[in-house]
Amino acid sequence: QVQLVESGGGLVQPGGSLRIRCVASGITFKLYSIAWHRQALGKQREFVARIHSNGSTNYADSVKDRFTVSRNNAYNTVFLQMNNLKPEDTAVYYCSVNFRQSLRWGRGTQVTVSS
Repeated sequence: QVQLVESGGGLVQPGGSLRIRCVASGITFKLYSIAWHRQALGKQREFVARIHSNGSTNYADSVKDRFTVSRNNAYNTVFLQMNNLKPEDTAVYYCSVNFRQSLRWGRGTQVTVSS
């Protein structure tokens, strides 16, 4: 049974940094691409970043050059390092994996950027 658990969210001031993480179980972690999405209040969920099994990455234009996604396969963990945070980054951040042709989501972690 695949499980994804996000953690590390919290309150941060504009311009600050935060690292959130996603721990996966129930899969051979190193074989899978893991994505980050976020959903702000009143808005649709949007793509943020992805890291593939080979380590290549993709980023939404809105976070490019500020966010970095990485993975540590030994710990079944994907990280999202968020720098120079902006109020518009405020959202619930979710990780996901495509498992057996179906997207599996964690429950999310709240990131709030506010002064």
